[in-house]
Amino acid sequence: MTDRPLDPAQLAGHGDMDVEAFRRAAHEVADLMADYLATVEGRPVLPRVAPGEIRARLPSAAPAAPEPLDRILADYRAFIEPNVTHWQHPGFFAYFPSTASGPGILGEMLMSTLIANAMLWRTSPAATELEEVIVGWLRDALGLPEPFDGLFTDTASTSSLAALAAARQLATGDAAAAGLYGAPLHIYASAEAHSSIEKAAMILGLGRAGVRRIPVDDAYAMDPTALEAAIAEDRAAGIRPAAIVATIGTTGSNAIDPVGVVADVAAREGVWLHVDAAYAGVVALLPERRGPFAGWERADSIVVNPHKWLFTPLDCSLLLCRRPAVLRDALSLVPEYLRTTDQPAVHDFNEYQPQLGRRFRALKIWFVMRYFGLDGLRARIAEHLDQAASFAAWVDHEPEAERLAPVPFATVCFRWHPRGLDDEAVLDRLNQRLMERVNADGESFISHTRLGGRFTLRLALGNLRTESRHVERFWDLVRRLGPQVVAQSSSR
Repeated sequence: MTDRPLDPAQLAGHGDMDVEAFRRAAHEVADLMADYLATVEGRPVLPRVAPGEIRARLPSAAPAAPEPLDRILADYRAFIEPNVTHWQHPGFFAYFPSTASGPGILGEMLMSTLIANAMLWRTSPAATELEEVIVGWLRDALGLPEPFDGLFTDTASTSSLAALAAARQLATGDAAAAGLYGAPLHIYASAEAHSSIEKAAMILGLGRAGVRRIPVDDAYAMDPTALEAAIAEDRAAGIRPAAIVATIGTTGSNAIDPVGVVADVAAREGVWLHVDAAYAGVVALLPERRGPFAGWERADSIVVNPHKWLFTPLDCSLLLCRRPAVLRDALSLVPEYLRTTDQPAVHDFNEYQPQLGRRFRALKIWFVMRYFGLDGLRARIAEHLDQAASFAAWVDHEPEAERLAPVPFATVCFRWHPRGLDDEAVLDRLNQRLMERVNADGESFISHTRLGGRFTLRLALGNLRTESRHVERFWDLVRRLGPQVVAQSSSR
C-alpha cells in the first residue's frame, strides 16, 4: 500500500496538523476504535508474545523526518493492537475489571481535545464546577451524607495516599510544615488490605514498619478485638495511632471488614478512619445491597474507583472526605505564581492531592452517568452480581472443585480439588498449572492469590462486555482442563 503524502504542516515544519487533515484522521481512528471493540472477543485475551519480542520489532531511534499518518496507523495495527492484554475482552476475569464503555471513551476523546487542566478554578472553570457536581451526584447515589466532599484522582493508590496524608496531619498537628518528629506513627489495616496502604506509608515517611497488619477471621475480615489490642499495645509503647484502614471488598477475596465496629474503635481512639472500597464501592448504588456498607458513612475518607466497575476509562478514582479542610492542610502549597487575587473562594483542586496538574476526569464520568443513567448502571452491576452467584453455585455443586471464600460481590475464589487429594503442596502446583492452561487457551484470563496459604484462583466479574455465556464457557473450560491437569500430574 502506498502512503499518502505528508500533510502540509509536516512539510512546513511549524504549527499543528491541519484541522481538515485532523478531521479525516480522526474518522479513521474512530473506525479503528469501533472495529477493535467489535472484534476484541475473537482475540486471545493474553497476546502470544515473549518479553522483548515487540521491542525488537520497533526502531531503536526516533525518526528524524516526519512520517505519514498511514504508516503510523499501519504500525499501530501491526505492533500495538494485537499485542496488548485485552482488558476490554469479555473473557478478562483477572485482577479487577477495568472496562472502558463507549460513552466513557467519547468523553476521554473530548478530554484530550480540550486539555482542560483542572488544577485551579481559573485554569478551567467548567472542569472544576462539573467535578463538584459529579462528586455530589456520586456521593448521593452511593447513599452517603452531604458532609462528604471530594475530588477525582488517578487511582486508589493516590486517593489512599492523600487520605493517609490527612490522617498524618491530624495525628501530628502539622507534619506538612514541620515534618515527622517525636513518637512514631502507625497505620492499622487487615492482613488482606491492599499493598497501596503500605506504599503510602513508605511515601509518607512511616515506612512499611509503620503499618500494623491486623489478623483476620475465617472470612478474611479484620478482627476488631485484635485491632483494639494492637492500638493499646502501641500506645503503651509510645507509638501514636494515625489511621485505621477498613476495606469493603479486599483484593484477594472481596472480604468485608466490619466497618461499623471498626468505626466505633476509631471514634473511641480519636483515629482517622479510611475506607477502601475501590472495587466494591459501586455496589452501594443499589440501595438493597448496602448492608455490607453499614458504618462507612462514619469514615473520615472513602475511595471508590469508577474505572473499575463503573465502566469509566482508566484512570479515575473518587476520593470522598468528611474533613476536607484537614486534607487541604496536608497537601496544599500555593506559590505566588499560582495565586489568584481577583476571584472569590473557589475549589482549587490541586490543593487536595499530591500532583499539581489534573485531568478533566469528571467529563468522562458525566458522559457515562448520563448515557446509562443510574438505573442502567445499577442493572449492569446487578447482572455481574448474579453472574458471580451463579458461578459460585456451580463451584459448590462440583465435587472436584472447592470455593475458598464467601462471595459478597462479584469475585469468586476457588480451586480444583480432586476428591481424596489433600496434599496442599500438590494442590498448589495443580491449580497453578490449571491457571496456566486456562490462560493459554486464549478465551479467558484469570489471576490468583493465596488465601490461608493456599494457591487460589480468582474469577473477577464486572466487565461491561461479559455475558452469562462467557462465564459458562469459562466454567466448561475449567471442568474440561481440571481432570486433564490431574491426569498429567499423576503420570509424572
